[in-house]
Amino acid sequence: MKVKDLLKEDDFSLIAGERGIEKELQGVYIGDLLSWVMAHLQENEVWVTIQSHINVIAVGVLNDASCILLAEGVSLDEDARKKADQESLPVLMSHMSAYELAIKINELMKENG
Repeated sequence: MKVKDLLKEDDFSLIAGERGIEKELQGVYIGDLLSWVMAHLQENEVWVTIQSHINVIAVGVLNDASCILLAEGVSLDEDARKKADQESLPVLMSHMSAYELAIKINELMKENG
C-alpha cells in the first residue's frame, strides 16, 4: 500500500509533500514527544501526531517516514508546509483521533494486501 492509496479515502486530505505520495506504507506509529518518536518511528511507517511545526518534518525525514498524518483536524504551519514540499514528505490531515486513524489505516492495509 502507498500513501496515495490513503488519499482515495474521504477521511484524509493531503496538505503538503505531494511528490512523495508513491512511498510505501508498512505500519503506523503514534506519538507526540519528538525525542521519543525519533527513537521509535520506523522507516515507511505513517506517523500520526498532533504536532504541526517544522521540527516534525525534520523528524519524519530523519526516520524516513512514509508520511505524517495530523490527527484531530490539526493544520500545518506555513514553514512546515514549505519544508515538507521541499523534502517530498507527504503530510496528511484528518479530523479523526489518532486511535481511529490507526484502526482505519490497519484495515486499509489489510484490504490492499
